[in-house]
Amino acid sequence: MKRARNKAGSYLVAALIACSMPAAFAEEHPAEAVDLQKNERTQILVDELIAQGIPEAWLRDAFSHAVYSQEVLDAMEGAAERRLRWYEYRDIFLTQQRIEEGAAFMQAHAETLARAEDVYGVPGNVITAIIGVETYYGRHKGRHRVLDSLATLAFYHPSRGQFFRGELAAFLQIAYEQEVDPAELYGSYAGAMGYPQFIPTSYQAYAVDFDDDGLRDLWENPVDAIGSVANYFAVHGWQRDGAIYHEASGPDEPPETLTFNQTSAPDITVADAAAVGIESQQALANSLPVIPLVFEIDDSHMRYRLGENNFYVITRYNHSHLYAMAVAELAEAIQAKAEEQG
Repeated sequence: MKRARNKAGSYLVAALIACSMPAAFAEEHPAEAVDLQKNERTQILVDELIAQGIPEAWLRDAFSHAVYSQEVLDAMEGAAERRLRWYEYRDIFLTQQRIEEGAAFMQAHAETLARAEDVYGVPGNVITAIIGVETYYGRHKGRHRVLDSLATLAFYHPSRGQFFRGELAAFLQIAYEQEVDPAELYGSYAGAMGYPQFIPTSYQAYAVDFDDDGLRDLWENPVDAIGSVANYFAVHGWQRDGAIYHEASGPDEPPETLTFNQTSAPDITVADAAAVGIESQQALANSLPVIPLVFEIDDSHMRYRLGENNFYVITRYNHSHLYAMAVAELAEAIQAKAEEQG
């Protein structure tokens, strides 16, 4: 990683930081720059970060490189989880190449994955599947500058600006503390970073230095990434040796009296599900809390499943039942391929 540059002097800020400008001006001139000192809301954020120990000159330099991105705002409205059916979503991630490369990743990092499972209780194939879904095992970590994405969202997102303002602040803290140039870090359109695509506040809270080199590096270090994914799951309640889901059978149409595909903690028992016709295909305790799931496997057929607590934990990583099931199935396929290859 390249080290950050500390510059003194006078700097300009891109228009996305120009929150105090009239909206019409911002829309007509998104690339215009304004003096940081004349921008009230930006200056408030800068003052907060100065109070936390980040030099003003460093912050001015960082903001001077921020660029408004309409592409980022547009992307926020079109996430795949909100527009694809299960069989379409599944086909994105359950490809032969992704499965084979997942098995190769497991082999290459077998010792680290085994240590992560020993420390945190999360299986290596699940950790691998998360990294495989997020960045294709580190190959695609994002093409958007994180600074641009978070600054755009912090000051322009119509409903979640305050959330992304916190992420922008956290990102700048991370970059300063780790001596990384914030203008040179890339990630997703939503500001997620590195192998596991942690948003900045998750980076701060859950990233670990798993190789004990003194740096929590999720951008370039797969060892730290593996440990950090495992730590994230453990903190969110992953149950060691617990199942993720179970196959189930059910009626042609999902019962309206049951809530399906929730991404909250399991609060329906196996007995509750069975009472309306959703029955596990293996013996489970009647009192076991589960999440009833139903997936479209083609245009006219459905598949029922019952998610356990570990399914819910995966949705803490991405609040989508489609995402959680894609991770679960990819983990199974990677494990099968790894065992096949010996």
